[in-house]
Amino acid sequence: MPTVNAYAAQDATTPLAPFQIERRDLRPNDVQIEILFSGVCHSDIHQARSEWGPGLYPMVPGHEIVGRVTAVGGQVQGFKPGDLAGVGVLIDSCQDCPSCAEGLEQYCENGHTTTYNSRERDSGNLTFGGYSSSIVVREEFVLRVPESLDLKAVAPLLCAGITMYSPLRHWKIGPGHRVAIVGLGGLGHMGIKLAAALGAEVTLFTTSQSKAADAMRLGAHHVIISSDPAAMKAARTSFDFILSTVPTSHDLAPYLRTLKLGGQLVIVGAIDPVGVHGGLLISHRRSVSGSNIGGLTETQEMLDFCAEHGIVADIELIDMQDINAAYERMVRNDVKYRFVIDMASLGGEAAAD
Repeated sequence: MPTVNAYAAQDATTPLAPFQIERRDLRPNDVQIEILFSGVCHSDIHQARSEWGPGLYPMVPGHEIVGRVTAVGGQVQGFKPGDLAGVGVLIDSCQDCPSCAEGLEQYCENGHTTTYNSRERDSGNLTFGGYSSSIVVREEFVLRVPESLDLKAVAPLLCAGITMYSPLRHWKIGPGHRVAIVGLGGLGHMGIKLAAALGAEVTLFTTSQSKAADAMRLGAHHVIISSDPAAMKAARTSFDFILSTVPTSHDLAPYLRTLKLGGQLVIVGAIDPVGVHGGLLISHRRSVSGSNIGGLTETQEMLDFCAEHGIVADIELIDMQDINAAYERMVRNDVKYRFVIDMASLGGEAAAD
C-alpha cells in the first residue's frame, strides 16, 4: 500500500497539519490520480471541526479534486495514464438500489461512501480526501475533466458547481424562466453563472448592496436587497424558481412571497427552515424542496456544459501550508469565491513529529 503525503485534522480542535496516509493498491477497476488541485469547501470546515456530528479521525478533507491519471487497474476502460480526471463528493455506492440504477448515487438507498470522513464499503478503512498528493478511486466514480478549462478553477465545480447545476436541471430551468439565487458566495456565484448559461433571467437576493456589481459581472440581470422591505414587496409573485444557498437557518417567508403560482424554492443547505407557513404555500401552490449534489452522470454532464460555455469558479489559489488561515477567512466570508489548493505546494512535506 503506497504511502502519500497529506494534511489532516487529528481531532475537532487542532489545526490541520502534515500527515502521511496509505492509499490502497490498485484493484482491477481502480484509477490512480495524482492530485494537482483541491478545492476547499465550507463543509470541509464543518466536518474537520465535527460541526455536523462526530468526525472520523485522522481526517484528510477535500472533495473537489482535479488531477492526472498515473495508473489504472487491468479492467479499466475509460481512463489511461495522462488523462485529466476529477473526483467529487462520492467515491462509492451500492450500485444496486433504484437510486443508483437511475444514476442518482447521491441518494443511494444503502448509503453512499464519501471521499473523506467515511469508510470504504468493503474494507471498512477510513476514506481520505483531496488534501493529499494522490488518490485511488474506482472507475465508476472518476470524472473526465475537459482539457479546455482552467484546471485550478475547475476543482470547485465538483461540489459547488454540481450542487447548483443539479436542481437547475431537475426543475428544467431554461429560457423564459425567472430565477433568483439567494446569497452570493461559493455556491451562489456558481448558481448565477449556471442559471444564466441555461438561458434564465437571473436575480440575486443579497443583504449587501456592495455585492451588486459583482453579481452583474457574474451574469445576474437584477439584484434585490433582501433587507429592503419595499424592494421585497415590489418583487412579490415574480419568480418561477428560487435557489437558496444560505448555510444557516433564516426566514424563508419573504422569499416565498416572491414566487409565482406553482413556484419552487429549493434549499441546498442543511438548515432548519423558518417561516414556511401553510398559507404562503397554498395561496399560490408554492413548494419548498431540497437538493443534494448530483450523481455521476449528471456531474459529467455539468462538466461538459461548463466546457461548452466556458464556465469555471472564481477562485483564490493558495498553498497547502495556508489551509488553516484559509479556513478562518472562510468563516469570515473573506474569499471570492472559493479557495483552491495548489497541491504542488505539498511537495515532499513529511508528517510532523
